[in-house]
Amino acid sequence: MISTEFCGIRMRSPTVLASGVLGVTRSSLVNVAKHGAGALTIKSISKEQRAGHNNPILLTYEAGMLNAVGYSNPGIAAAKEEFKDLKDVGAPVFASIIGSTAPDFGYMAEHLVGKGNRLGFSAVEIALSCPHTPGFGLLAGQGTPVATAKITKAVKSSTKLPVIVKLSPNIPNLAEVALAAQKAGADAINMGNTHGPGMVINIETRQPVLDFKMGGVSGPAIRPISVRCVYDLYKAVNIPIIGTGGVCTWHDAVEMIMAGATVVGVGSGVYYEGLTVFRKINRGIERFMKEQSYKSIEEMVGVSHG
Repeated sequence: MISTEFCGIRMRSPTVLASGVLGVTRSSLVNVAKHGAGALTIKSISKEQRAGHNNPILLTYEAGMLNAVGYSNPGIAAAKEEFKDLKDVGAPVFASIIGSTAPDFGYMAEHLVGKGNRLGFSAVEIALSCPHTPGFGLLAGQGTPVATAKITKAVKSSTKLPVIVKLSPNIPNLAEVALAAQKAGADAINMGNTHGPGMVINIETRQPVLDFKMGGVSGPAIRPISVRCVYDLYKAVNIPIIGTGGVCTWHDAVEMIMAGATVVGVGSGVYYEGLTVFRKINRGIERFMKEQSYKSIEEMVGVSHG
């Protein structure tokens, strides 16, 4: 009942492990798949190895979380070795790539998920929306229609896989940027990334807690904004949307789907609920669908639009 299709990819449930959360090794992907995730996104990969920001990189506060990881990752060569065999992971796996320029993204797509790719990825996500890493995402000017279109075209020309463009809720002309991605060939939009950036200050030390001082805001507090962004995008584009941002329960997931999400990204929900969050969401959605006489996930997508 809760199986669905996303960009031609069959998923046993509408839940997607968000990038940056446990998707660091093949074994971690297998573990998440065993707990019911419908698809899995790896941690974002760059051409060269990156150490990221210094600790502390993560904190919780009364309404959510802040992080400034800085895209730490082992680089493309190590990633190709780690994820060289994905056929038995248990769920479709989405690559996630970053770069500072459109040619960087094109290189990443060609060498990680290129047309002769045999690693077994099912789709590739372009991360354009990080709010706290100089040279990447919003701090590289990648949240504009022009930059988004240029990067999307570079990736589309380098892979046969579905291309997902991950956008930020912080950009004021969100629909315009999403349309630019769609016109450039994007197969789906991931809406979205962390909000902010925000800051928390330790009043004893009189200093920001995070070493980078500011970080992306996630968790339950951002969900209403994320839902509104999905709602707006559903009216603007005609490609599938991954609704991401503050989803911790089945109720949150249904809300995202009704706003227009084809599938739902789960990130900070793993922190709050543990890996059981996927099964809890799946069972809750299925129970709700039976109670409300929905026969498929597709029937629920965008129903809040009348």
